Amino acid sequence: NYGLHWDGAVVYQSQRHDAYAAVVQRLFQQGLAYACTCSRKQLEGYNGIYPGLCRNLGHAQEDAAIRLRVPELSYHFTDRLQGRFEQHLGREVGDFVIRRRDGLYAYQLAVVLDDAWQGVTDIVRGADLLDNTPRQLYLQELLGLSQPRYLHVPLITQPDGHKLGKSYRSAPLPADQATPLLLRALRALGQPVEAGMALGTPSE
Repeated sequence: NYGLHWDGAVVYQSQRHDAYAAVVQRLFQQGLAYACTCSRKQLEGYNGIYPGLCRNLGHAQEDAAIRLRVPELSYHFTDRLQGRFEQHLGREVGDFVIRRRDGLYAYQLAVVLDDAWQGVTDIVRGADLLDNTPRQLYLQELLGLSQPRYLHVPLITQPDGHKLGKSYRSAPLPADQATPLLLRALRALGQPVEAGMALGTPSE
């Protein structure tokens, strides 16, 4: 037990599809989103920045991804650990996917809607998601949602440079080593570790 407890019932994104679909349709009908039929191969040479190939083609939604039109504007915020971060959505991101071609809803949309629905005010997550935040700020602005406070922590990586995670086959954390491993994580993140903490429980 690592002292991590849910504040309420666990919510699964698979149970929230109706809420996501309603917002996608609203954005589509308002002309703020459009259908995109581009393949990965077509986009290979654009370094992850969508060039707007389908922006004005008027494709039907069937068998297509849905992209959100982004403005030629910079969005910025002050991260509680990383400081000021700024990104020009048009130049550095391009119109981004909010619903995939296979019908699944993209992280950017789901996280914004779920955080607002659950009343989340403070978000702590890995620094690999720092540059996702301006897209979420834009979505929050479009939908009239409150902006949470953000704190992006450095990642603890494996010797090969990959972050720890199931997708990289990282070894699971042993339950009987919770306190020493939590203290090790705090030190790795540059957080103060008091002498008495080694005798405490994970929750303490």
